[in-house]
Amino acid sequence: MDGEERGQDNNQPETPTPSSSLTSPSIPSGLTAAEYSELLPTVSSHHLYQAGPGQCSSLLAQRVKAPAAAVWSIARRFDRPQIYKHFVRSCALVKINSNHKDADDNNINVEIKPGCLREVSVISGLPASTSTERLDILDDSKMITGFTIIGGEHRLRNYRSVTTVTEFRNDDGKVWSVVLESYIVDVPEGNSEEDTRLFADTVVRLNLQKLASLAESTSPRNDNVVTK
Repeated sequence: MDGEERGQDNNQPETPTPSSSLTSPSIPSGLTAAEYSELLPTVSSHHLYQAGPGQCSSLLAQRVKAPAAAVWSIARRFDRPQIYKHFVRSCALVKINSNHKDADDNNINVEIKPGCLREVSVISGLPASTSTERLDILDDSKMITGFTIIGGEHRLRNYRSVTTVTEFRNDDGKVWSVVLESYIVDVPEGNSEEDTRLFADTVVRLNLQKLASLAESTSPRNDNVVTK
């Protein structure tokens, strides 16, 4: 790693800005055309970015054989990303006092709402060691969450991400869920856009696969859930 890099100002939560001038991305791997067609309003509202020079963005999808509520109960945990994020060693929410910030290792004294911060420790072997992240959105009714990396020792400057969970039901009444996760990030100096996207996509894809596995294994057995 090339030393510590600091992100943008953290006074106000930021959310990705959809742009009507952007065309919708191609159908993410793993989705059918019918699923993507139903998800287009969600994509347009939450997963389109106006990427400028030196930035890249991406949209990934994961089908989960579990009800949306089971998936969301895991994905919404801003205080415990290590539940399903492979490369997170630990996470501590940050108590913001008038003059300083204190990490709350027990994560019990901080209200989880947009604007709150977490300090993430990353496992060794990655070009990162810590990440300071701000919760931008947490909407339990619409199952939408998102965060921005605002500091830490890493190379992902101005990384912003949104995750949505949507439940589907077929003609037989069987249900399943689709998780969409998108991001926008600056391309680090010395790296190409393709290399940056490949790295970020790989991390996000592994996390989504673990999220699906965890939701499917912990969700109560239900005859109304698809099996294929």
